Amino acid sequence: MARRSWVLSGAFAGLALLAGAGPAMAADYTVYAAGDIARCKHPDPRWSGAAATATLVEGLLRADPQSAVLSLGDHTYPRGTAAEFRDCYGPTWGRFRERTWPTPGNHEYATAGARPYFDYFGERAGRGYYSLRLGSWLVISLDSNLKGARHAAQIDWLRVELKQRQDACTLAFWHHPLYSSGGHPPPGRMRDAYALLHAAGAELVLSGHDHDYERFAPQDADGRIDRKRGVRQFVVGTGGAYATPFVFFAPNSEMREASYDGVLALRLLEGAYEWRFLPADPGKVPAGARLDQGRSSCH
Repeated sequence: MARRSWVLSGAFAGLALLAGAGPAMAADYTVYAAGDIARCKHPDPRWSGAAATATLVEGLLRADPQSAVLSLGDHTYPRGTAAEFRDCYGPTWGRFRERTWPTPGNHEYATAGARPYFDYFGERAGRGYYSLRLGSWLVISLDSNLKGARHAAQIDWLRVELKQRQDACTLAFWHHPLYSSGGHPPPGRMRDAYALLHAAGAELVLSGHDHDYERFAPQDADGRIDRKRGVRQFVVGTGGAYATPFVFFAPNSEMREASYDGVLALRLLEGAYEWRFLPADPGKVPAGARLDQGRSSCH
């Protein structure tokens, strides 16, 4: 396969309009992101945490036909089997599968090769990593589960992809966060990918894995604040599976929330972005809590 944004190649050509590519490319684009979604131990997926976040996202997608979803891994628990995708994810977030751009988590790989994940998402899963344009932005999905030669091939692909797209505001997403205050302490995986993104002037990295919401200040791959060129990382593991507490406060963490499920809404603007964390059930937001939101310019 040629090293380019293959969302527009072959069978993906019909998705060009959805991806915001070509002459009709929108000036801005909204995405809704979360990971750690469908816990199959729940006795009825219709009343699960995943159902609550799915209802929120479904209404937002209906109101904006140009918007899309970024799913940040661990779509099902505990093993990412075909039955879990069918019976737990399908009735919830599967309702908008055709508007979802995914990345795999570690629970998908609990089943050999994450085969049910790749079968379920089909062409949208790519080979585990891929790129597309949403509005004026370059959006890159990477597989944080890869190791050895397979990870090296992914990094080589990323290096070429970033070199070819130096003019675009850039967002990358994968499952394991490099930085986190949750139960998986930093430094996490994908430091080499983060370093490449920082060097290329990318704006955002989204991850899940820890079942909480956390926003970091713009940083480099060694955890140093970089207000001019740093990459801002969000952890959004609040898709509905179950909450986990913060273990400590990582350096440069600016906002943390672990008491309710929700999704991150991102407006990808021409030369800027806006974010807002949306609770699935506003009634579960603690009294006096501040809902995270903000705006920043691209580099």
